[in-house]
Amino acid sequence: MNSIIWPKGYLPGMTDNFASNEIIVANLSAAEVWEYLNNTSQWESYYSNVADIRFHNVSGPELSQGAHFRFTTFGFPIEAEVLEYEAPTDSKPARLAWHGWEEGSTADDALHVHHAWLIEDLSDNRVRILTQETQNGKAAKEMAIEKPNPMINGHQDWIEGLAKEAAQNKHS
Repeated sequence: MNSIIWPKGYLPGMTDNFASNEIIVANLSAAEVWEYLNNTSQWESYYSNVADIRFHNVSGPELSQGAHFRFTTFGFPIEAEVLEYEAPTDSKPARLAWHGWEEGSTADDALHVHHAWLIEDLSDNRVRILTQETQNGKAAKEMAIEKPNPMINGHQDWIEGLAKEAAQNKHS
């Protein structure tokens, strides 16, 4: 199986908080899942912890390399820039990653994240959906000690909702 590609300063274990969520689902392909992750207008239909999605430098709602967008999640207004964008092919998994920062934050309370997705086809008509996020900043330190960790629970809802949405709308 493939793994996330981490930029400098965001390697898990070296940041203030880390969340990793993964599911493997039968009878679904990476391309079918990608359709609902790539199109941000679909997010609110299957993930209740996201709102107010807007694009700055592209029209959206589809993501793209270098897209700068904004959304609210976990109560934080997040500005984000897509750093990695690869749709799935027959030989390669889908990769999506953005750097995000809290809108209006100061140096003292800044929250910076690297949120990455890996969606890959597996044998026997299965798909693996992996999302991982590393975070730095005061809010990240606070979330890291919360039990249960809100990032882990929130991202689990996201990947399960994503898989369910793709399965329910599967093209026959």
